[in-house]
Amino acid sequence: MTNQSTIPVIVNGAAGKMGREVIKAVAQAPDMILMGALDTSPEHQDKDAGELAGLSEPLEVPITNQLEPMLGYVAGERQMAPGVMVDFTHPDAVYDNVRSAIAYGIRPVVGTTGLSPEQIQDLTDFAEKASTGCLLIPNFSIGMVLLQQAAINASKYFDHVEIIELHHNQKADAPSGTAIQTAQLLAELGKTFNPPQVEETEKLPGARGSLADEGIRIHSVRLPGLIAHQEVIFGAAGQIYTLRHDTSDRSCYMPGVLLAIRKVNQLKSLVYGLEKIL
Repeated sequence: MTNQSTIPVIVNGAAGKMGREVIKAVAQAPDMILMGALDTSPEHQDKDAGELAGLSEPLEVPITNQLEPMLGYVAGERQMAPGVMVDFTHPDAVYDNVRSAIAYGIRPVVGTTGLSPEQIQDLTDFAEKASTGCLLIPNFSIGMVLLQQAAINASKYFDHVEIIELHHNQKADAPSGTAIQTAQLLAELGKTFNPPQVEETEKLPGARGSLADEGIRIHSVRLPGLIAHQEVIFGAAGQIYTLRHDTSDRSCYMPGVLLAIRKVNQLKSLVYGLEKIL
C-alpha cells in the first residue's frame, strides 16, 4: 500500500551487482516502492527486476533502457513523495543520467564515481537552480566514513601519508572516488604531506602512483576476487600507522543507500559525501 510518504524509487544500473542489491533493499523497505529498473544490457531487457535480483517473488517491474520515459512516468506520480533515482551505472553515462533526473524533478542518489570536478560543479549549479536535492556518494559504507574520520584525526600527528585502494577488475575508473575523496578530505586540512627527502626518479611511469593535492599519493590495484578495499598508511620515524577498510559483501552499502534515499528529498541542492547526511 502506498501513500504520500512512500518514496518511489528508480534503480539505474539495475542488472549490475550493486543495482541488484539496491533492488532487494528497496523492495524490503516499508517506506519505499520500486517504480522503475533501468539497464542498457540487451540481454536483460523486459526481465523482472525482482527475479533478476534474486528475490523469491517477482516485483512486476520490467527492466527497460528508456530513461526519460521512466523519469517522466515517476515525475507524474502525485500520490507519493517525490521520486528518487539511484544510479550505479558507468562513468561515461552518469553525468547525463543525473542531469536528466534533475530536469524531471527526480532526486538523484549517485554511487557511480568518475565524474570530473567540472562535471560535479556543473551538476551542483544545475541542482541549486532547480532547488532539487542530489547526493553524490563515493562510498555508502559507514565503516569507510569512520576510516576517513580517523585519517583526518591521524593527519594532525603525521606528515607522511599514502593511500592504496583495491577493487575488482571490472571497475572502470581509477583512482576510486572514495580514494580521491579521502585525499581531498586530508588536503582540506591546510597541510602539505610527504615533504621530499630525495629527488625521486620513476623508472616506469606511474610507479609512485597518482599525485593528489598537497603531496598525497594514491595507488590503485585491480584484481578479480577483490570487491572494494582501502588503506591509508601514515609513516613517521620508527612507526607506521595503517587504517584499512575491507568490503566482503555489497550488502554493507545498503544501510547507507537507504539513508540517502530518505534524506535526499529534504535537500534543495547537491551534497557530496555520506558523512554530510549522517
